[in-house]
Amino acid sequence: MSPATAPAGTELTRAALDRAAGYALLADLAGPGASTTLGGLDALAPGFPDWIVTSLFGGTYQRAGLALRDRQIANLAALTALGGVEPQLADHVRYSRRIGLTEAEITEVIVHLAPYVGLPKALAGLRVATATFAEATESVTGSTAESATGPAAPVETAPVVTTPVETPVDTATQVAGEEARA
Repeated sequence: MSPATAPAGTELTRAALDRAAGYALLADLAGPGASTTLGGLDALAPGFPDWIVTSLFGGTYQRAGLALRDRQIANLAALTALGGVEPQLADHVRYSRRIGLTEAEITEVIVHLAPYVGLPKALAGLRVATATFAEATESVTGSTAESATGPAAPVETAPVVTTPVETPVDTATQVAGEEARA
């Protein structure tokens, strides 16, 4: 939409792409592992990782209007809703933790999505979050590192447990069923 066709009173924001800001933000979000975040993607698709960092972290993330925390909540929601993007969701769980979201807040974002995106996608998102939290705990405590006495026991994480939801039963149907059995 051009400025001439924009609704009265709206101003369009020019999309700026700032490569340096993109790489700096990715380094802040990903921490020491930032250089490996996009893995060997450049060998497979030369220039693609640079485009991702420049357009996403140096473009979309640089826009005014949302705090970084809000953008990360939106990313957690979008990636959970998509499903099938577990590596990216795990990255954004890590990024969210690095900028201050708690495990409880991240979990609540995903739980909140269940009625909107479906229980299977929410459960899959919770599994990714649980594994990512455990991975962070292991790296901090060194619980899976070899020690002088041998290998450490793996850190156990609580499985995501679902409770069956009782569905409402039509009382007339239930009574008829009981009468038929009697």
